[in-house]
Amino acid sequence: MKVISVEDKNQARQFLQVHIEMNRHNPDFIRPLDQEIEQVFDRERNKAFKFGDCRRWLLVNDSGNFIGRIAAFTHSKYRSKGDYGPVGGIGFFDCIDNQPAASILFDTAAEWLRNKGMVAMDGPINFGERDKWWGLLVEGFQPPPFGLNYNPPYYKKMFEAYGFRIFYHQICWRMDVSGEFGQLSPKFYEAHQKFAKNPLIQARMVRRNDIEKYAGDFCKIYNEAWAKHEGNKQMTEAQTIRLFRTMKPILDESIAWITYDKEEPVAMWINIPDMNQIFRHFNGKMNLINKLRYLYYKWMGECNRFIGVIYGIVPRYQGSGIDYYMIVEAEKVIKKNGRYKELELMWQGDFNKKMLNISRNLGATESRRLITWRYQFDRSKEFYRHPFID
Repeated sequence: MKVISVEDKNQARQFLQVHIEMNRHNPDFIRPLDQEIEQVFDRERNKAFKFGDCRRWLLVNDSGNFIGRIAAFTHSKYRSKGDYGPVGGIGFFDCIDNQPAASILFDTAAEWLRNKGMVAMDGPINFGERDKWWGLLVEGFQPPPFGLNYNPPYYKKMFEAYGFRIFYHQICWRMDVSGEFGQLSPKFYEAHQKFAKNPLIQARMVRRNDIEKYAGDFCKIYNEAWAKHEGNKQMTEAQTIRLFRTMKPILDESIAWITYDKEEPVAMWINIPDMNQIFRHFNGKMNLINKLRYLYYKWMGECNRFIGVIYGIVPRYQGSGIDYYMIVEAEKVIKKNGRYKELELMWQGDFNKKMLNISRNLGATESRRLITWRYQFDRSKEFYRHPFID
C-alpha cells in the first residue's frame, strides 16, 4: 500500500470518488455536492486558511486501486481547555474494512500534525465551522441531513483499534411538527403567555430583504451565547454577513427566528430546509440542469423536513423561558404553512446538558449519534473528555 499526497485536480477528483466508493452499496447514502467538499480545500473560498493549513492524502493498494483517504488540519483558533497544548484535526476519512490500511492513513496524518507542533488530533472534524462534516456516525444509519457526515458502521472499530478515545458524543434529535404528534408540552405555552403580555418582547422571522441586519443580530447572540465554549471562537459581523448571504438562497423565513427585548437580540432559533431531500437526486453536481431541477423539486414540495442549525440564548436570559416563547411563535407559522412534517435537530454535544434538556422538553427523540474522537500523541498523558458546559 502507498500513500499519495493530493496535489492536482485529478487527485482531488479521486479524493471525492473514494467517499462514493466506500458507500456505494448503501441505499441510505446521499452523495454530498462536490462543491461543498471542494470549497473546504480551496484557499480562496475557505477563510480557515488564514489561521491554519491542511493536507490531503489518498491510499492506493498494490493493484493501483484507491482504497482510502484522509485530510489533516491545523487551526490556531481551535482551542482545547486544560494542558493539552495545540490540537490538530483529521477529517474526510474513508477506508476499506482493513485495519492496517486505516492505520497507515492515521499515521500519515499524525506525522504531519506532529511536525506542525500539534500534541493531539481530533476527528473527524471539519477545516472550518462545526455546522458541517463533523463527527463519526455510530448510530442512526439512515439518510443523512445536509452537511452531516455519513460513513459505514465499521469505521468505529478502526478509530478504537488505533487508539482514539471518545472526546464527546454528538446527539441528533427528531420530532414531528404536524398534527397531534407535533404538539409541544404545556410548559412552552405557559412561558409563551408570560412573555406575550409584554409588548417589548417580540419574536421575528429572519427576512431576506434585511439579511444584513439579522446577520448582525445573530452575531451578537452567538458571541454571547456560544463563543466562550470549547473550540469555538468569536465571529465578526462581516463573517456573519457572509454566512447569511451564502444561506440566503435556501433561507425559509418561517423557520429562522430571532427574539428581541427592547429591540436587543436575546435569543435565536435558526433552521434551514433539509436540502438533501432534493440533492439526493443530483449525484453530487450542481450544474445548470440541476439548478432547474432544484426549483422543480422545491415547487413540488419534495423538501418536507427542516434541520436545526443553531439555537442560542444570551446568558442573562437563559432559564427565563423566552426561548419557549419564540418556539411557540414559530410553531404557529410552521403549522399554518403546512409545508414541514419533521424537524431534525443537528448534533448537540453530550457536554451541553442544558441544550439536551431543551431537546427532550420539545418532545424530540434521539435520531442518530456521532462521535468526535481524540488521539493524544503522548500516550502517557492523562486523557480528559470534553468538559461540561455550565
